[in-house]
Amino acid sequence: MSLRVYDTRTRKKVPFEPVRPRHAGMYVCGMTVQDKPHVGHMRYAVAGDVIRRYLEAKGYEVTYVTNFTDIDDRIIDRAKQEGIPHTKVSERNIAAFLQYSDLLNVKRATHYPRATDHIAEIVRLIQKLIDKGHAYAAGVDVYFDVRSDPKYGELSGRNVDDMRQGVRIEVGESKRDPLDFTLWKGAKPGEPSWPSPWGPGRPGWHIECSAMAMKYLGETFDLHGGGQDLVFPHHENEIAQSEAATGKTFARYWVENGLVLLRGTKMSKSEQHFFLVEDVARLVEPEVIRFYLQSTHYRSPIEWNEDRLREAGIAYGRLRAALETGEKAGGTEVKKPTTGKGLYAEALQAEKLFGEAMDDDFNSAKAQGHLFDLAKAINRVAEADRPSEDERMALAHATRTLRSLGETLGLFWGGKPREEEAPDEVQDLVRQRDEARLQKQWQRADELRDKILALGYVLEDQKGGTRARRKL
Repeated sequence: MSLRVYDTRTRKKVPFEPVRPRHAGMYVCGMTVQDKPHVGHMRYAVAGDVIRRYLEAKGYEVTYVTNFTDIDDRIIDRAKQEGIPHTKVSERNIAAFLQYSDLLNVKRATHYPRATDHIAEIVRLIQKLIDKGHAYAAGVDVYFDVRSDPKYGELSGRNVDDMRQGVRIEVGESKRDPLDFTLWKGAKPGEPSWPSPWGPGRPGWHIECSAMAMKYLGETFDLHGGGQDLVFPHHENEIAQSEAATGKTFARYWVENGLVLLRGTKMSKSEQHFFLVEDVARLVEPEVIRFYLQSTHYRSPIEWNEDRLREAGIAYGRLRAALETGEKAGGTEVKKPTTGKGLYAEALQAEKLFGEAMDDDFNSAKAQGHLFDLAKAINRVAEADRPSEDERMALAHATRTLRSLGETLGLFWGGKPREEEAPDEVQDLVRQRDEARLQKQWQRADELRDKILALGYVLEDQKGGTRARRKL
């Protein structure tokens, strides 16, 4: 089965045919950095990373670009509130995004362009649109003429006339049409600005992505990702302005990821409805976070709650345990069994089914399911009292296959779970509880356990004593 990709624009799965043989150009819309990254940002980062890793596993050279919007109204407002330059706001949040991307084993992008570093490219693109009659200056602002694009609305499946109903021109805007969108925004007094033929100002949100994508990937490239909440208007506007300027297809495949939901609605910084990654990472293993975020097909929404995270931690623990068991029992020398049956055949089948799942629009959820099938087979042989010689010989091959497939999804990079030392307060309560149990003071022991739970730790009773670990 060859790789097939669901394209939002055509609304169907189509064969993946890159612009350049054995090369894939991929642009993923990144975060606006007015605040720290939340779990929703990690969904697009992990979704894009899974696609990239699988393409690389299939032998493609991937040029991966994801941007930072480092200037907009929210960043300026935050800087004013804190009394600091807007650059400090953006720099610290870019650093936080990269820190937590690394923590979740997201490969570094080939390029991380920022809007403020590409003003020249943005100005040139806007001028080209004006020269071609697709944009117009209105005072110090520049707008894209939506009516000039007969295909506008194709990506989101909307009709231009229907979209106009109820849309109004805001005070201070000089648009010809309510749907026309900003390419260049004239600066207000005291705002950061850059020079342009239309006066000092800054780029509109949509134009930055077109200019930066084309700079690093060319006028036509392969895959364009980002959250599904960006389909309209952001991605729709990217297509309109890019193809109006070049007369060429902008991105061949639009691969937007589903959103992370919190109590049924999307995580949102503006609504203060989100979990910061830094808070979640204190409680949950980074590998478990990543495992959970890709346990649903990238185009489907995923609900974020503690019960499901806990279940994901238990499930992922089974995979890691099988990997460790197989590597201890099977050794490192891989020999092909004489019969090619049993565990060896199961490993080959798991590899085949894993590839078929990923070739079907990067279905990581289904692919992870095949990892569990292989893990179960590895455990069967590793824990058997008297495995056959063929089964024993197949163990190293099957375990290596499990690791290789998992690493294709960005898993198994941390080995054993992170052992975070419990603080002194918790360890003291654990010692008191152990003493109470020795004295058979069961009520006292239960009270101490409840105190430990309230501090965010669970207890594991082991032969050498009791260990406290962070709750998942």
